[in-house]
Amino acid sequence: MPLPHNIPVTFKERNTCYMKYDYLVVGSGLYGAIFAHEAKAHGKSVLVVDKRPNIAGNIYTENIEGINVHKYGAHIFHTSNKKVWDFVNSIVEFNRYTNCPMASYKGELYNLPFNMNTFNRMWPEVHTPAEAQAKIDEQKAEAEAVLGGRDPQNLEEQALCLVGKDIFYKLIKEYTEKQWGRDCKDLPAFIIKRLPVRMIFDNNYFNDRYQGIPIGGYNKLIEGLLEGVDCKTGVDFFKSEYKEWKKYADKLVYTGAVDEYFDYKLGKLDWRTVSFKTRVEDTPNFQGNAVVNYTSHNEPYTRIIEHKHFEMFGQEVYDCPKTVVSEEYSTEYKEGMEPYYPVNDDRNNALADEYHKLTETEENVIFGGRLGQYKYFDMAPVIEQVLNIKNI
Repeated sequence: MPLPHNIPVTFKERNTCYMKYDYLVVGSGLYGAIFAHEAKAHGKSVLVVDKRPNIAGNIYTENIEGINVHKYGAHIFHTSNKKVWDFVNSIVEFNRYTNCPMASYKGELYNLPFNMNTFNRMWPEVHTPAEAQAKIDEQKAEAEAVLGGRDPQNLEEQALCLVGKDIFYKLIKEYTEKQWGRDCKDLPAFIIKRLPVRMIFDNNYFNDRYQGIPIGGYNKLIEGLLEGVDCKTGVDFFKSEYKEWKKYADKLVYTGAVDEYFDYKLGKLDWRTVSFKTRVEDTPNFQGNAVVNYTSHNEPYTRIIEHKHFEMFGQEVYDCPKTVVSEEYSTEYKEGMEPYYPVNDDRNNALADEYHKLTETEENVIFGGRLGQYKYFDMAPVIEQVLNIKNI
């Protein structure tokens, strides 16, 4: 049964004071929903508020033409932690989806991550791991010779020293420039510390033991987590009565942007964001894969997501006569846009550290999630972090 939202909250008299919740949770994304679920399981009362008109944060899915569309970008759950895997499957069953993205460069298709299938496509004469390694080592040596013994000074030099010119120019350079909006020579070397290459014929992007997508979409997961929890959507914490949260709860769990919580008193953190152009295609199978990266400047978007492939397999693909695709664009963040990813450069890391010090002075407030901690998280570590909180 779908979770009812905007549940009316009734305050009861208790010792002439309004009854409070144990926790007010700001944000119904993964961190907030997991926390609310665990708090309820420990007998605590919880109210969740979210400024969007729906629950689930950035893992929200929208049903279009019978297809669960990842409205805020592709999310693939993966973990090697059996406790986490068993936990999410206790809420909703996950399917067998395996992330095997493709890269398209000027009409040429390559398997990702870089593996023996990639190398054989790049160099048809390469058939064995030893031949592939020799080819890469040869090109790495060329790049290192150009540097003449000095360290790489930018991303381009770093990547050339890690994988050589062929992989860099076809699969990394222009894709990265679209993501960052800057030439690779103007990006710092530390952005790419390593580029894993696999000397096996394996297109599985992740090395984790478990991966998949909730059957019925991520909304099913969040609805299951928030079952029986009071929720109010369309509530902007900072523009609502809940800003005076101590009137309504004993403790606050805040998953919004950490700099906004402190009214930007130390300055604003920078964010990266993405935008999408989503359309319905009158065909059952548009590109044959959930994710295809476009690694040249010939296309303005970084990738195309075909959502049905996350949950439909085999004949199911053709039993659904239409498909939904989303072009994904890296976009320079501007005020009012959705913040997606922290910017891990020296300025922002230092500023985030200063905000983190402020969070430690806030009594009875827990800062969680990607925005609240200014850290990039995959989904599984977020769950693990909450499950490991003691004394909820």
